[in-house]
Amino acid sequence: MTDDGLAARLGGNLKQLREARGLTQERMAKLAGVPRATWSHLESGVGNPTLAVLYRVAQALSVPLEELVAVPRADSRRFPAGSLPTKARGSGVVVRKLLPDPIPGMEIDRMELAPGGRMTGIPHTTGTHEYLMCEAGTILLVAAGDRWTLEPGDVVTFRGDQKHSYTNAGKTTAVGYSVVVLAKV
Repeated sequence: MTDDGLAARLGGNLKQLREARGLTQERMAKLAGVPRATWSHLESGVGNPTLAVLYRVAQALSVPLEELVAVPRADSRRFPAGSLPTKARGSGVVVRKLLPDPIPGMEIDRMELAPGGRMTGIPHTTGTHEYLMCEAGTILLVAAGDRWTLEPGDVVTFRGDQKHSYTNAGKTTAVGYSVVVLAKV
């Protein structure tokens, strides 16, 4: 790659990183401790920064130095049906990750319960909170002795650090979404 190509990549990355943070060139220059004109030259791909300037810029953006000159990552990705992790749990229950990338401190899953399907939840760390939303069918949630029958659109919130189970007592497949907010350890 030519020096011009590297400078152009640096400029594009800086602009994308700055705009993703909703900041102006002036504000970023101030955060990095460089003149506004220097920031403008860097983003336009005509700057020739020293290593010290690049280091200050990376610190201001809270990214590793390598990210400033890395090949830009795609802004979007498609995950075809069936490409996310799926596992059978309990009797007649399939649990699939809803999102391809983990969210720190959270678990988000889609549960499909066949008629008569049942799954016992594993109690999480003390202080964990769980949300269950029913999209289709009927889901019976038992949490610490409380019984909730969820119809489409219903949501129940409960402590995820206690015994809980999910059952489909209906005659059609039930679909629910579980969001677990893990306790901070």
